[in-house]
Amino acid sequence: MDPYSPEGELINIHSAFHSGAYQQVLDFDTSPFSSSNALPARVLKLRAQIALGQASSVSSELASEKTPDLIAVKLLADNAQGNDVASQAKKLAEQHGQENLTVQLCTGMVLERAGETEAALDVLSKHQGSLDAVALIVQIHLQQNRTDLAAKEAQRARKWAQDSLLVNVAESWVGMREGGEKYQSAFYVFEELATNSQSTSPHSLVAQAVSEIHLGRLPEAEAALQQALSIDPSSADTIANLIVLNTLLGKKDETQQLKSQLPASYRAVADWAEKKEEFAKAAGKYTPKFEVAAT
Repeated sequence: MDPYSPEGELINIHSAFHSGAYQQVLDFDTSPFSSSNALPARVLKLRAQIALGQASSVSSELASEKTPDLIAVKLLADNAQGNDVASQAKKLAEQHGQENLTVQLCTGMVLERAGETEAALDVLSKHQGSLDAVALIVQIHLQQNRTDLAAKEAQRARKWAQDSLLVNVAESWVGMREGGEKYQSAFYVFEELATNSQSTSPHSLVAQAVSEIHLGRLPEAEAALQQALSIDPSSADTIANLIVLNTLLGKKDETQQLKSQLPASYRAVADWAEKKEEFAKAAGKYTPKFEVAAT
């Protein structure tokens, strides 16, 4: 049974986690939870720490743990610090990945980041009605540019999960890729998250802003991104999307200033550098010809 099911006592802390409100997850009082939910709640708090850049602390805290769930989280923390733990993740998945959801989720993420997409999908596909696993599968398919597979995964989940937050979010991710009228539908979902006091975070505000950009509502997108920046001035996702927005608005000086604030390791920076290099290679294959008009 999925411990994070919508009808369970973990619903609020779980929703906060998937809205990117990680500090709220850490501040959440889990003492009233039943003993059966103590471990899933701890896993969410540890994963929130990793998301907040505290992977080293998590790794140290779990150094001597023997519980499969906590071993899996430690691998995720080690991976976040740049360590290659793919082989360990595979071994753990083989031993405990058939029924242990935390092992499925954490090893699936580790394997996907290591470029072993099929292995990640194989582990995640073993879930037994987990929306967390569905969300990760949808994300992987979108990264593969297989919007069709992502849409099918979300549609299948809708049949048994009904109006769950993660189903709505997963469908919105797909809708942002499909475009058209789906932009507006995605906006409604992201706006609800961004304006809810329990789920407001740079994460949800950026999602709202991106949908606003696609809808051509640039001033509204700027307002959302500025709000996200006020919550966390160092949020790389917020800064990257502000760069995109300022480029659309023709704010060259602001764009250059923001670029200097992004760490070199940020995925968008690496992607921009790769695309710039590929463009230079393509351009180098051609010799421009200029015609001189006769006088």
